[in-house]
Amino acid sequence: GPLFNFLFAIAAYWLMFVSGVPGLRPVVGEISPQSVAAQAGFEERDELLRVGDRPTPTWDAASLELLDAALAGKHTEILVRRPDDSRRTLRIDFSNVDNALDKGGLLGNLGLSVWRPKIPAVIDRLVPDAPAQQAGMQAGDRVVSVDGRPIDSWSEWVDYVRARPGQTLRVKVLRGADELQLELVPRAVEERGKTIGQIGAYVQKPTDIRDSIRIEVRYGPLESVGRSVHKTWSMTTLTLRTLWGMLSGEASVENISGPISIAQYAAHSASSGLSSFLKFLGIVSVSLGVLNLLPIPVLDGGHLLYNLIEWIQGRPLSESAQQVGQQLGIVLLLALMSIAFYNDLARVFGA
Repeated sequence: GPLFNFLFAIAAYWLMFVSGVPGLRPVVGEISPQSVAAQAGFEERDELLRVGDRPTPTWDAASLELLDAALAGKHTEILVRRPDDSRRTLRIDFSNVDNALDKGGLLGNLGLSVWRPKIPAVIDRLVPDAPAQQAGMQAGDRVVSVDGRPIDSWSEWVDYVRARPGQTLRVKVLRGADELQLELVPRAVEERGKTIGQIGAYVQKPTDIRDSIRIEVRYGPLESVGRSVHKTWSMTTLTLRTLWGMLSGEASVENISGPISIAQYAAHSASSGLSSFLKFLGIVSVSLGVLNLLPIPVLDGGHLLYNLIEWIQGRPLSESAQQVGQQLGIVLLLALMSIAFYNDLARVFGA
């Protein structure tokens, strides 16, 4: 039952911490003007060292602690390290952060972004028969300009392409010592309900730049026990607060995922490595454990509710009352499953 779900989550997280947790260093990128982060004193290239009393070695860890603080709606102190190696403690009042749960956009609502070093717009490899290859692009080409606009980095190039699906782009590339003019039409692709442009090209990432933002955190077997228990507890409380947010209207029901999304997440996490897959297993186990404990008849939580009522009134519920409860429970579960399937189909077909 639920106990096994939580124990399995602890075991999965323990193995994840022991084997090593890869991630990005929590370095802040561009700060939105007049945002919560700007008012709190955040600056570009700040590195988040601690949120509250919890260390944040990666962006995943920092995001989880920030989301936990946002759901609690409390004042939180954040320790950051500046590029000159000085340290400052900044404070955010999360009670003033609106829609923190909406589609998982907490960082955007705070005005924070993930810092990424400028990577030259050099093609590493191409997807066969994709727009980039059809336009004549080759591995090693460097994008110099598009529609007369200079391109200084890969992210600038990607943003320009994504914003222009189906449009003809005049691209100037540098191939060796030669400059070539190409015409490129990004393919229209649905992503999270929006139509974006894609060309099927991958960036050439310099090793030194990649290593400067990546980190792998590994813990000993004993320390991993405490961290896995804390991780399971944090995910449990986060799941409960998210459910409450959906009921109160603070969070969107679009956060509910069905079997299609879960299968996609499983495949993606498995292809991303052992740590990502173990993290996925832990999240699913916690979600199942919390779902099973909800006070809904036909679930374990419903049986606990019946036992509590029996203990309070000194006698069990009548059979008719239990039957009504079972029927209501089935209706609630069917409604939940319907929402999950609808969200899955909406993500697949871009509805």
